[in-house]
Amino acid sequence: MKKKALILFMTGMLATTSLTGCGSWNGDDVALTVGKEEISADVANFYARYTQATYETYYSAYLGEDMWNSEAEKGKTYEESVKDSVAGELEAMALCDAHKKDYDVALTDEEKASIKKAAKSFSEDNGLEQKEKVSGQEKTVEKVFTMMLVSSKVRTAIEAGADTEVSDEEAAQKKMQYVLFSNTKTTEEGETQELTEDEKKEAKANAEKLAEAAKNGGDLTALAAEYSLETSEASFDSESETPDADLVKAADQLGENEVTDVIETSAGYYVGKVVSLMDADATASKKEEIVNERKAELYNKTVEEWKEDTEIKVHKNVWKKIDFNDLSVIMKQEVTQPYSNELQTDDQAEAQGQ
Repeated sequence: MKKKALILFMTGMLATTSLTGCGSWNGDDVALTVGKEEISADVANFYARYTQATYETYYSAYLGEDMWNSEAEKGKTYEESVKDSVAGELEAMALCDAHKKDYDVALTDEEKASIKKAAKSFSEDNGLEQKEKVSGQEKTVEKVFTMMLVSSKVRTAIEAGADTEVSDEEAAQKKMQYVLFSNTKTTEEGETQELTEDEKKEAKANAEKLAEAAKNGGDLTALAAEYSLETSEASFDSESETPDADLVKAADQLGENEVTDVIETSAGYYVGKVVSLMDADATASKKEEIVNERKAELYNKTVEEWKEDTEIKVHKNVWKKIDFNDLSVIMKQEVTQPYSNELQTDDQAEAQGQ
């Protein structure tokens, strides 16, 4: 018999389901050791359950009820993969805390007060039994929130050292207009059906006619309309793969207002026209993307160097007790009042309904 309880968790509610007996649990046991820092079982469990809830809420519909036992990568289940990520994140948070003085990072009185308020609110809004399932005691919640905020501030300080200068040449994005003569059609019943060989030959012939007319100065949108088709736009550079890698490769060789030949793909027949050799908006977005990549690379490199210089141990006898198959956790948002910021436990909702 599955037992469920709703609990307030950070920004939403969690539905927890005990699936099997959880065995002995001592929250003071050490789950991970990072240098001189010992991360308790309670801290590890609370952070792991929050991560678990995110996955179960947003991915279980795609991965199925037995998602945690399904294969995430060769030789590793989703539970093993996610728990490895959680351990890595906890290690990174502990290392950020150990190096916070190197970056003059400290929590303000206001930040500390906000953390205490959030932890107290969590404790007051949930019963003891519910909190014990996710190690949601006030001191544990406060500890995890503190670790998360400190690591966020240290990361920001590290990323401030990244190179933010990106040239137009490095980020340059072109823009094309294109039309696709698809290899499929929609039946009267609404089903997608592949074209016959004769229909494909006709589609290719029409694409060739359109390409020729466009090369002779015809408007691509108007020409596409003659075949009851619409044009689309895409920004691209030499490394882009959408809408199609072969189409991008062909378009990247052209000048402004030049038209590709028909590009035959598994999806159908593309014809593209380069409308700009410098898409200003897309180039600006690409610059931002490059800067964010540099920041992430600098942060990850810094943390990896710290890890190499630090003795780190995962205490497997404790870590294995955090079992995603023993306890199911999902976020549950308020649905009776969709525009309300107030969240309730089941008992509170039932009391209001009386």
